[in-house]
Amino acid sequence: MKFVVIGGVAGGPSFATRLRRLNEEHEIVIYERGEHISYASCALPYYLGQVIDDRDSLIERTPEILKVKNNIDVFTKHEVTKIDPDKKELTIHDLTTGQVSQTNYDYLIISAGARPTLPSIPGADQAENGFVLRSVTDADKIQSFIQNNAPKNVLVLGAGVMGLELAENFKHRGMEVTLVDQLDQVAFPYDHEIADLVYDKLIEQGLTVHLNTHINEIRQQGSEVHLSDGDLLHPDMILFATGVAPNNEIIQSAGISMNEHGQIIVDNQLKTNLPDIFAIGDIIETTSVITHQPTPSMLSSAANRQGHLLADIVNGAPFTYRGYIGAGVAKIFNYTASYVGLTEHQLKDAGITNYRTIFITPFDHANFYPGATRLNLKLIFEEETGKILGGQAVGEHGVDKRIGELSVAITGNLTVFDLPDLELPYSPPYSTTRDPLNIAGYVAINQLNNTVETIKASELTQEELKNGFFLDIRETDKPKSGSIEATKNIPMNELRDRIDEIPKDRQVFLTFRKGLNTYTSARILAGFGIKTMMIEE
Repeated sequence: MKFVVIGGVAGGPSFATRLRRLNEEHEIVIYERGEHISYASCALPYYLGQVIDDRDSLIERTPEILKVKNNIDVFTKHEVTKIDPDKKELTIHDLTTGQVSQTNYDYLIISAGARPTLPSIPGADQAENGFVLRSVTDADKIQSFIQNNAPKNVLVLGAGVMGLELAENFKHRGMEVTLVDQLDQVAFPYDHEIADLVYDKLIEQGLTVHLNTHINEIRQQGSEVHLSDGDLLHPDMILFATGVAPNNEIIQSAGISMNEHGQIIVDNQLKTNLPDIFAIGDIIETTSVITHQPTPSMLSSAANRQGHLLADIVNGAPFTYRGYIGAGVAKIFNYTASYVGLTEHQLKDAGITNYRTIFITPFDHANFYPGATRLNLKLIFEEETGKILGGQAVGEHGVDKRIGELSVAITGNLTVFDLPDLELPYSPPYSTTRDPLNIAGYVAINQLNNTVETIKASELTQEELKNGFFLDIRETDKPKSGSIEATKNIPMNELRDRIDEIPKDRQVFLTFRKGLNTYTSARILAGFGIKTMMIEE
C-alpha cells in the first residue's frame, strides 16, 4: 500500500513515523511545500527573542533522517496542486525546478495546516518592514532583517497569544513594543477576568497597548502607520499576528467536504467524505468533547496526537477519535496563562447559556512558605449537572499544573462535585493542603446549592447600583480593590458586633476582594438572616 501525506511540521510526520513503526511493508511519502519537514513552530518566537539561540535545535527531523531511520520518502519544496480522487492521483509541482509530475496513492492523508493571514489594510502588502511568523523560513527573514536594520521599535498587530509571545520576545531583545488589537481586550479568547490581568502585566513591563483600535492605513513602505484612534506610529518593524486560514486551495476542487470556514469535515476516524482520504491537524473540523458540536482543531499538540492515532486506525486498530477539548498555555513575562475547554466567549458563540462561573484567587502554594503568589483561576460549569465546561488561569507559579489537572478531569467526565475529592500532591513549596482545584470545587458546589450567590460587577443593573448596600469587608489598613464604590466598610472580624449597621430591607452586595474572607463574611451575614451577593470582577 502506498500512503501519501500532504504537509509536514506536526501531524504529517507524526502519522508517517507511527505508521512505519507499525508496518514495514507500506510505501510512505510526504510532500511539503515549505523548506522544512518537521520543526518546533511554537518555539519560533523564543528563537527571535534569542532565548533559544541554536537555530538547528528547532529542526526536529530532516528528510535525510526520516529516510535513514524510518524509510520514509520526503520531498520538501514540492506542492500538491491537484487531487484526482477518481484516479487516486496527485499533481505535484517541484517549486525548485518548476517541473510538474503525477503520482498515485492508495491512501491520502491531508495535513496541510494553516497559513498566516494579512489583514485588509491599505498598504499592508507594501510594507517592506512587515512580516508574518509561521515557519522557520519566516523566522530567518525576520532574524536577517533585525541583524541588518537593528530596529529599535516594533509594532505587533494582534494581541492574541502569538502576538503576546512575539511582544515579550522583542522586548527581551531591547526593542520598544507597541501592540494594537481591534478587540477590547488582549489574549482573546481568554475571558476578561484573565485578560485584564495580562493587560496589567503588559503595561507593567513597559509595552504600549492600543485596544478597540485598528489600522486605517500603512504608508511609506511600512514606516508610517495610521491608527483609528488618531495616533501616528513610525515603526521600524511590523509583525502581523492577526490569525490563520486553512491551506485548502486544492480541497474544494477535489470534492472534499468543508465547512463555511474552509476546514475539512472529518468523522470520528478522521475520514473525509471521499474514500481513502483522511485529514488531521489545523485544517480539519472535528467534534468538541464538551459540547459535541463541530469545532476546529488548531493546536500542534492535537495534530501530533491525531497523526499518531490515525496511523493505528489505518493499520487496522479499532480506535476512534474522541474529539477536541482544547488546552493551551503561554508565557507572558513572569506570568503563565493557561486554559482548557471553552471560555465564556466561545460558549456564547455556541449559543450555550446554561452555565455558571466562579473566579477564585488562592495562593499557588502555602502562604507561609516564601514566594507564594496568587493563582487567579476561573472555572466554568454546567448549571444543572456541574459538568466542567472549561477553565482558565493566570499567575506566576503552578498555573499549567492546575489547568493540566483540569484537562484530565474533563477527559474523565468529572464534574465540579468531584473536584473536592481529588487527591493532589501537597508540600508547602508546591501547593496548599486544599489545592486550588479542591477550593474551586467547594466554591462551585456552594454556588450550585445556593449556599452563596455571586454576580459580576458588569451585570449589576442601574437600580441595583442605586439602591444596593455595598459592603467592603477589608481591614482598614488594606488597599481598596474592585471597581464598585462601597457604601460602608466593616472589617470581617467586626461584622458580628456591628451587624445592626447593615440594613435588612436592602439588597446587600459584598464588594470584590481576593481570598476566603468575602465568602466567610457572606456566611456570617446569612447566619443573621441577611441575604448577600458576592461581586466578581
